Amino acid sequence: MLNVKIICCGTLKESYLKDAVKEYEKRLSAFCKLSITEIKEDSPNATYSAVSSFKGYKIALCIEGDMLSSEQLADSINTLAIDGNSDIAFIIGGSDGISEEIKKMCQKRLSFSRMTFPHQLMRVILLEQIYRAFTIINHKQYHK
Repeated sequence: MLNVKIICCGTLKESYLKDAVKEYEKRLSAFCKLSITEIKEDSPNATYSAVSSFKGYKIALCIEGDMLSSEQLADSINTLAIDGNSDIAFIIGGSDGISEEIKKMCQKRLSFSRMTFPHQLMRVILLEQIYRAFTIINHKQYHK
């Protein structure tokens, strides 16, 4: 089973966002082992440490990254798994984004839009797209 880690700056305060994250954690448990590491937004050293200590495939979420369709994201995740990458991390920056130093540690840069989203909301969007990717990979009914 694939290990998916979300490394994100900041914590969720709003109950509706926490509820959404819990729902996707539950749904994703059928497809992968998910872990979420929250780092205080004012702790760049902690973010660097969390990213540099992760030994798997790292994907930075940033505006200049590649924009993929849901099907392309599913293909990317599936290809990583087939190629033997059992550990994948997605890195979500805080309000200042992700430092160039951390981006350079990542094998891929991914953008969900040229727009900027609040990092709390981005966590939910990312989890939904990861879930959608797994439903595509496994030919489940969710994806349309």
